[in-house]
Amino acid sequence: MTEATARREQDRDDLLWFVEQFALLLTEAGMPRMAARVFAYVLAEDTDEYTAADLATGLRVSAAAISGSTRYLVDAGLLSKERRPGARSDHFRIDDHDVWSAIFSQRAPMLRRWEECIAEGVELLGDDTPGGRRLAETKAYFHYLSNEFPKLLAGWRRYRDSLFG
Repeated sequence: MTEATARREQDRDDLLWFVEQFALLLTEAGMPRMAARVFAYVLAEDTDEYTAADLATGLRVSAAAISGSTRYLVDAGLLSKERRPGARSDHFRIDDHDVWSAIFSQRAPMLRRWEECIAEGVELLGDDTPGGRRLAETKAYFHYLSNEFPKLLAGWRRYRDSLFG
């Protein structure tokens, strides 16, 4: 084995070690295990797009293990799926320009929906009971997050630009 081959294998092992570590954190946060592994891999690996076969090979798992995971990640807005004319395989990619801002921006409408639903609960139950007061506080919390979120993103983008240009 040449030194270059040994280095490539070590780099691949290092990548897969990181993938497993980050996937554990994502799993602890509620993401399904294989989806967490696929997302961590796509985030850290150098290729811009992947087929299911690429992901299976890269993660050293069966192609069957990839299908449900990519569907979950596409549905969650963490990956995009494309099909090229004449191609037989879907291609998956991550939005690698400010990936976390894009991911969290997709979640902003959910905050408004939660706030609206909780507001209905406060209206129905009133805010003069312990449960109603908790709902009113929850509504205020989501209202605050919704209003602060654009400022947070703007601050992040300024900070990101100062670091990465």
